Amino acid sequence: MLRVVFCGSVDDGKSTLIGRLLLDTGSVLDDQAVALARDSQRHGTTGNVPDLALLTDGLQAEREQGITIDVAYRTLTTPRRRLVIADVPGHAQYTRNMATGASTADAAVVLVDAGLGMQEQTRRHTLIANLFGIRHAVLAVNKMDSVDFSQARLDAIAADYAAFAGGLGFDSITAIPICARGGDMMATRGDRMPWYRGPVLLDHLDFLDAGPPHAEPSRGDRFRMPVQWINRPGPHFRGICGTIASGRVALGDVLAPAGRKTEATVRRIICSGADQTSAGPNEAVTLVMDGVDVSRGDVLAGSATPPDTADQFQAHRIWTADSPLITGRSYLFKLGTSTVPGSVTRIRHRLDVNTGAKLDAPQLGLNDLGVVNIALQSSVAYGSYRENRALGAFIMIDRATNATAAAGMVDYALTRASNLQWQGTTVDKAARAAQKGQRPAILWFTGLSGAGKTTIANLVEVRLHALGVHTAMLDGDNLRHGLNKDLGFTEADRTENVRRVAHVAALMADAGLVVLVSLISPYRADRDAARGLAGPDEFLEVFVDTTVDECRRRDVKGLYAKADAGLVRNFTGVSAPYEPPTAPDLHLQTAGQAPEALAALVIARLRSE
Repeated sequence: MLRVVFCGSVDDGKSTLIGRLLLDTGSVLDDQAVALARDSQRHGTTGNVPDLALLTDGLQAEREQGITIDVAYRTLTTPRRRLVIADVPGHAQYTRNMATGASTADAAVVLVDAGLGMQEQTRRHTLIANLFGIRHAVLAVNKMDSVDFSQARLDAIAADYAAFAGGLGFDSITAIPICARGGDMMATRGDRMPWYRGPVLLDHLDFLDAGPPHAEPSRGDRFRMPVQWINRPGPHFRGICGTIASGRVALGDVLAPAGRKTEATVRRIICSGADQTSAGPNEAVTLVMDGVDVSRGDVLAGSATPPDTADQFQAHRIWTADSPLITGRSYLFKLGTSTVPGSVTRIRHRLDVNTGAKLDAPQLGLNDLGVVNIALQSSVAYGSYRENRALGAFIMIDRATNATAAAGMVDYALTRASNLQWQGTTVDKAARAAQKGQRPAILWFTGLSGAGKTTIANLVEVRLHALGVHTAMLDGDNLRHGLNKDLGFTEADRTENVRRVAHVAALMADAGLVVLVSLISPYRADRDAARGLAGPDEFLEVFVDTTVDECRRRDVKGLYAKADAGLVRNFTGVSAPYEPPTAPDLHLQTAGQAPEALAALVIARLRSE
């Protein structure tokens, strides 16, 4: 089997090309597309070539039905093998679909309109194909009839493509002139380009090597299986379920979960409901082993060849969210079956899709390709993407919207990930808290400037101090005089501001203190990240809710007047957004309420925890 992604710029002829391949090989289009195509035919929209139109109109009808949000897969059979075709849209707004199609492909057929030549999307799709480890690039120069089947035109486009892609590291780059509508150089040669002596498209795909991309046999063939779930249908059966990412497993093998020294022997291998003696890559299996504690997200491996683990990486990634990447902001990273919070700590560079040049970039936007440093909150088993796709691919998930923000490929672990270890201490948080006779906590006051956060937090600290509670106050304005003096008020700076304060608060809580944080902290994702640094039941988000108009009326610092006059940029509530908490631990609505009464509510909630 060969997996091929068909890509390129919009209107370069992918639907016609795939339709012609399906027609020439006698393959059947899926039932939905056939039904849509027949509906088009009944309405007289299929043109003068009914068989080809039935197929191409079906493909186009799928696009018109909005199915381009996903990748359409087709299967066709040749005399030598089965081809699985990923059909990705050429529109720039669907670049994320190219990442999906390329993630499992062995080869990429990049279409170019002979009349137009290479486009920006041609280059972007080629870069994505290369980043995902695709070994073979096929430049299909389509619509040769529009340039009178000119050999010179093919040579010029092939030279342009070679200049761009030649240094990317593909195992092969092959240019083939085609006319998809007429079938020239698709499955048969035709008689309109006698000067072309190379292979036709289908023959070329038929004989491409479908081996693993850039595999290193010494590591890429080692047994690795991300655990998907644990099957417990009864008291006497416990099966560990997953799909084998690499290597083989056999009865009697000794396996261990990555990062732990516990190991166990494989007693049963169940695949498709039947026992078997061994299993290999891409097989979904249930393993029965005695005495090993694993759960979803773990990675099983041979005990003698454990995978590497780390919490910091360099990675290539494709940004697929409408809002830009913010360094320091907490996202969820899904690698294999494990999901771990983390953040991008540095954007090393952005790739220019037209030249391949590495450019400095303060941020990455929609469809940008770049190289970044990543830090996770806990270590995970990994492999470089070119060595093991299952352990090297990841997606980034926006914690606020649960939308996929990026697709990425691990290059390698950063050196400091293995050199730095958390140093335990004899006197721990529990001992420090016991000495003070209190429970550590972080009270996080959030709200607009002028809402009353600091006033209420100060009253709370006064009462706690009177009760003998050991406290610390972290006020946003005060911290900007020192620790955060270098930060401005852009979204990225605000995220970094919250990150630093959250870590300081966590350290103070570790000292056994009750920490009061007064910080606008306008973004939900940043506040969620701060909560993630606290211990269980130690974080209270207190939403001090006051209208913008009331804050303007108070305007103790005169900031709203300056913001309204355009003298202060990125001012929350005026020229920058505030994302109110959706489920705060305590919601203080200040209208008609005395600060003392609101402080009493905070004390009461803290006592009830």
